[in-house]
Amino acid sequence: MGLVIRLRRHGSRKRPFYRIVVADSKSPRDGRFVDQIGTYDPITNPPKVTLQADKAERWRKAGALPSDTVKKLIEDATVTAQSA
Repeated sequence: MGLVIRLRRHGSRKRPFYRIVVADSKSPRDGRFVDQIGTYDPITNPPKVTLQADKAERWRKAGALPSDTVKKLIEDATVTAQSA
């Protein structure tokens, strides 16, 4: 069982809203997940990312691999947090 950190889509048509979740790599995109660690709202200007960094780090140490998009969101969130 490989764990991944990825986006889970919510919201209505043309108004996406995503939750950042830890899921089994074999689960469907919007299917079963293990833990929710944040949200991503691309509609706002600038896009809003909330992330529980401690949970994200704990899951990464446990072997969960982030998707490319989530990896970028985590890096941007840590850069923003350090500059604030």
